[in-house]
Parts: sequence; structure tokens; C-alpha cells
Amino acid sequence: MSFFRRLAGRKPPRSLPPVLDPSHGDEELRRLRALAEAGDWAALRPALAAVADQAELTWLLNRITDVEGTEEWLAKAVAERPEDTLVLLVSGARHISWAWNARTGARAKDVTEEGWRLFGERLETAEEQLLEVAEREPGWLAPWYFLQIGARGASLGRTVATTRFDAALRRDPGHLASHQQRLQQLCAKWGGSHEEMHAFARTAMLGAPEGSPLGELVAVAHLEHWLDLPDGEDHAYLTGPAVRTSLREAALRSVLHPAYRPRRDWRTTHNTFAMVLSLADERELAHAVFATLGDAATDWPWYYLGGDEAENFGLHRDRCAPR
Repeated sequence: MSFFRRLAGRKPPRSLPPVLDPSHGDEELRRLRALAEAGDWAALRPALAAVADQAELTWLLNRITDVEGTEEWLAKAVAERPEDTLVLLVSGARHISWAWNARTGARAKDVTEEGWRLFGERLETAEEQLLEVAEREPGWLAPWYFLQIGARGASLGRTVATTRFDAALRRDPGHLASHQQRLQQLCAKWGGSHEEMHAFARTAMLGAPEGSPLGELVAVAHLEHWLDLPDGEDHAYLTGPAVRTSLREAALRSVLHPAYRPRRDWRTTHNTFAMVLSLADERELAHAVFATLGDAATDWPWYYLGGDEAENFGLHRDRCAPR
């Protein structure tokens, strides 16, 4: 029985409010984040080194390196162990996250001069460290994932961005997170276009086996298009017949397909589909996705709605529940 069929009949529990969990319900990630917060590299290193799956390691690093203050003990660890490629990777990944913290989520025109300075400095350090990691360990996926984010932030251009995306896919052709970064690169807000973004998302989805999580790209592309529209037009866009058909196809080909098998990062993918299907008034399918989540809300994409992310999740979950 598929993951969806086992869970689709469940009604989301109402006894507890939705929970915004930075560890995404993953107990091992929760433990690793605690080690990072404590600066315990001696315990964190063997745990990371034991992760054989490169996509899982990349996901873990992405969630660990958003822990505030890790740059302090990482700088010391890199200085003490320059030959340790793993600590260099973690430091490079942290500098990517730290750079975006300095830039903040403000529009470019609203970022302060100091914010831009720190953004540039931290991206430069990340670039140096991650390229060194890639040279030392040619088979590793993680440096190429984070280098995609750095290239976009530093405006290194389309050729560099494409080269880094291709390098990631040579190491893992179905890597969802790298496809997500490529999609961002093709967004209108980063110099691309809606047409190019949608074409990439659909081509990637159809090029993957049924049950692949790459269907999420179609959902994200519609969210990005929706965000770029003025009030009134945005709702009309998402609830239009063509977009609703596209979203139904993506959901039924990916997270609601019998062949779908959730990976470690599945909660973000399910939250994305839950939100966009609800906004598109595809309530029955949205409910089916919400049923797989219980109370597990993720910050992205719910922060796009403003206010409290967990509250947004709960409101839409209740809105889509059967009457």
C-alpha cells in the first residue's frame, strides 16, 4: 500500500495546534542541531561522516548550518584542522546561510550598506571554502548544491550557475534541492522569466519517474508566479483552470502517486503542495496532503503569507478539512 493511501484517510488531529519544528520532526537532525548549537564538533563530525547518502548529508547540512553562532566555533575548527575537508564543507555551508542572514529578506533596494558588505564578504569566504572542498572531494554533492546558492547571491552569471547545477546533477540526477535552486535562478526576480521557470519545472517533472518528488517544482513555479502578481490578479491566476489542472497533475504524479516514497526532506515538499493546493481551491487534494502532515508545519513556504507560519498552516488545514 502506498504512503498516500495509508494516510489519505486520516483526519488531521485537532488536539494540538500546528508545530513549527526547525528539525522537521527528524530526531537525528534534532540531535545534530543541538550538537551544532553546543559547538561540539568532536561529536558532530563522526555523525556527519557516517551519512552515506549524499542527498541526505546535503539536507542535514542545510538544516544544521542555520543554527546561529556556529560560525564562531567553525572558524576555530577550520584553523586547527585545515586538512579536515568535512569541517571546511560545514563552514562553507554556514557562510552561505550567514550571508543571507546579513542580507535579510528585504528587497534589494531596502538592504543596508552594511548588510551588502557583510553579504559579499561571507559569500566570498563560502566560495573559497566550497571550491576547495569540491577539488578535494570530486564525488561530493553538497559543495555544488551550496555553490549554486552562492553564485546566485554573488550574481556570478548564468553560465556559472548552469555549470554548478550540472555538476550537482552529475552526482545525483534526481536531487530535488539542486533542482529547487535552479528554479530560483530562473525566476523573474533573479533575471529569468515565468516562461523559462515553468518550462524547466514541467520538463524536470516529466523527465523523472512517476512518484518522484520533482513534481514539487511545478508547485513552486506557480507559487513564484503568484507572488509576482498584484493583489487580485494573484488569486485569479492560482484559481484559473489551467493552473489548477497543472497543480493536480503535479500532485498526482508526485506526492499522491502510489509509487511515491517519502525521503528525509518530505515534510517541506508536502507543506508546499498543501499550501498551493489550498490557495488554488483544490481543497480535496490539499486535505489529502495535509492528512500526511498531522501538525508538522514547516516555515517555508508558509512565511510567504505573512504572519505566523504555524497559524497559516492551521488555518488552511482547517479550511480544507471535509465538512
